[in-house]
Amino acid sequence: MSSSTDSGAIAAALGMLGAFWFIILALCILQIVYQWKLFTKAGKPGWASIVPIYNQYVLFEMVGLKGWYVFLGFIPFVGAVILMVFNYMAYYKLAICFGKDSGYGIGMIFLPFIFGMILAFGDTTYTKPEGAK
Repeated sequence: MSSSTDSGAIAAALGMLGAFWFIILALCILQIVYQWKLFTKAGKPGWASIVPIYNQYVLFEMVGLKGWYVFLGFIPFVGAVILMVFNYMAYYKLAICFGKDSGYGIGMIFLPFIFGMILAFGDTTYTKPEGAK
């Protein structure tokens, strides 16, 4: 009796793990789609959204941050936190570059997949900030 219970528990755990990875994959695809559209709206190559690290570099330059800030993420122990802060700044500035207010920028920080899709497929236009390449 315990072997059928164990196999049922294992099957349930594997099902949950599969669902988790499916959600992660779907979010990655959504990010590629909306970043591709945003990059092309800003005059950047859309394919840059597919290349890890480089897509962050392009995003940082698009919003007026220095592209090399991406490489601060490689600092041991604190790099991930530093990169997270710069990503939040970039998402906030991205909303501003597309003519949205600060509330929308906060939405980009907390729900980037939803607000990014709205920004990408809406009728917004990109305005290059000072210092952007």
